[in-house]
Amino acid sequence: MAALINFKNQLIEKIDAILPQTQCRQCGYQGCKPYAAAIANGEAQINQCPPGGEAGIRALAHVTGIQYQPLNTQHGEYKPKALAVIDETVCIGCTLCLQACPVDAILGANKHMHTVIAAECTGCELCIAPCPVDCISMVPAKDTESALGQFAHHAKRAADVARARYEFRLTRIERDKLGLVQKHAQRVQTMKSDTAQRGLAPLKAAANIPAITDKKTAIAAAIARANAIKTGSQP
Repeated sequence: MAALINFKNQLIEKIDAILPQTQCRQCGYQGCKPYAAAIANGEAQINQCPPGGEAGIRALAHVTGIQYQPLNTQHGEYKPKALAVIDETVCIGCTLCLQACPVDAILGANKHMHTVIAAECTGCELCIAPCPVDCISMVPAKDTESALGQFAHHAKRAADVARARYEFRLTRIERDKLGLVQKHAQRVQTMKSDTAQRGLAPLKAAANIPAITDKKTAIAAAIARANAIKTGSQP
């Protein structure tokens, strides 16, 4: 069983190494790694990745032993790589594109101008739909030859960088979620503690009443004795 799991994991890694790491989700999965896992598990075909094109499908066929299949155009058409460009004069700083980018290739802050890091953009186009002012467009990559050479050294290095950035983003999101959960738990604990303290306050006050009453009685008795001595009548 362990040997089978190890073989499956190695196959997933080999498939993922072939995929272009655009993280575009055109294949129907949330990223290249989930798609790779689906292929390895027999849940997806090898022809569902438009950015990989015919060369990608043939490489997947070779690694998996599955017969070559033409690109399934229901998932999109192969096209030259393009990069996202933001019209900074129109951008309203809504941050929706930042949240959509799977590799954190967009810089910006709420109500501040956003810009794309061209060297990190994978051309996934996921930032376009969320933009409420249509200020994002796709332009052809300048280094067309290296960008289209999916298995050239440059493209392989770019894919490795994109994979690393995508995995780091997933880790960051989980870390941020954990941080929010911890902050919420601390806030709840503080509220419970404050509530408990407020609940104990009346009890503490009530517990002090007899002591205060006894002290007042003792003082009154002492005053009465002093007055009696002054008038010559000891009580």
